[in-house]
Amino acid sequence: MRLFNETYNLLKKEIILEWRSKYAFNGVLLYIVSTVFICYISFNLNPGFKSSQGYPIVWNILFWIIMLFASVNAIAKSFMQESKSRLLYYYTIARPQAIILSKTIYNAMLMGLLSILALLVYMLFFTNTVGDLFFYFITVLIGSISFSTVFTMISAIASKAGNNGTLMAILSFPVIIPVILLLIKVSKAAMDGIDRGHSYGTIGVLVAINVIVITTSLILFPFLWRD
Repeated sequence: MRLFNETYNLLKKEIILEWRSKYAFNGVLLYIVSTVFICYISFNLNPGFKSSQGYPIVWNILFWIIMLFASVNAIAKSFMQESKSRLLYYYTIARPQAIILSKTIYNAMLMGLLSILALLVYMLFFTNTVGDLFFYFITVLIGSISFSTVFTMISAIASKAGNNGTLMAILSFPVIIPVILLLIKVSKAAMDGIDRGHSYGTIGVLVAINVIVITTSLILFPFLWRD
């Protein structure tokens, strides 16, 4: 119960701070809209590309590339923007498990909202070729949660190494690549309108990866926090 209360209060603090400043939300939303618009202009330079067979594949992969970099920009500052004095204050009032859980849940909520807005903006600029829109939407939400769990933990590790952004990119690469490949596979099945039952196994693997990352975070973060 104490862990739940600490997590809830820290999560509430994160939401209030973001609501007041809207720094992360506005910055990432601007990045998404500007990137989609640039891609839209680039595609219009080749009008026949939209009717080609490769268009749905590029449509899907391009969306996940945009979401990947948007996630890095939104989540990388989870721990890096925290001052040493604030972290010391957290150390005196909350458990390390509550801190990492609150950060993960907040980033998942933030990325979930941004993913929905990104998908709407993406479909506004580009021709919608998704066969099963609801299943694609669910895949996007699962992807946003996967990005949040991975990058939150990596951000915590990088913050203890002198806020090294390069270290975050190196550490996240082996974990995020399998996640991206699985997300592209499931979302491509949704685009083609393939029966959802064929993708349940892949979704199960994604869920398992999230569980493993969260469990690892809860085990390892107290040692990072103690350092």
